[in-house]
Amino acid sequence: MQPFIRLESIGCPLPLTGVDTDQLIPARFMKRSRAEGYGGYLLHDLRFEGEGKPIADFPLNQPLYQSAEVLVARRNFGSGSSREAAVYALADFGFRCVVAPSFGDIFASNAVNNGLLPARVSEADCEALLAGLATQNRMVVDLEACTIVCGNLSVPFEVDPVWRTKLLNGWDDIDLTLSRQAEIAAFTASDASLRPWMAPRRPE
Repeated sequence: MQPFIRLESIGCPLPLTGVDTDQLIPARFMKRSRAEGYGGYLLHDLRFEGEGKPIADFPLNQPLYQSAEVLVARRNFGSGSSREAAVYALADFGFRCVVAPSFGDIFASNAVNNGLLPARVSEADCEALLAGLATQNRMVVDLEACTIVCGNLSVPFEVDPVWRTKLLNGWDDIDLTLSRQAEIAAFTASDASLRPWMAPRRPE
């Protein structure tokens, strides 16, 4: 994965609460190949009318936000089913970071595994960022400092320390495990000396 260290981008406001994975990508689109890209189906039933016509004032349909890499939404983002395709849709649309006060647990884990940063901010800071995006559309997300800057506003964000390490280095779970080979070997040797009966026996 591409490391995530510092991102400067247009921020797209999505002032909705409880955007769940069914909304992020409706199930009927998940039978399509990932190779076709899921970005066109992101938030499909909120973005388009029944006849497929884009809803002009929906943020993601506005030309300004077509190149946005940061999405700012309200609490409980990515709740609901565990479908990883919800993250694929966000990533394929071009987002590299979602900012919200809270996330669905599985969604957040899937996000990190696909290089998408789930940046958790306070409710008050989320509202301040949404208000700031009304006049200033550029944002800087600094994962090393765990800060988000939008105009004159700077707010902290939280992310699980292990997830932060993975994103900063562009690691998946295997890379993370390999980075700790020496610690694993030391623990294995120590544990074998303390509890030799636990070590697997070789067939005689």
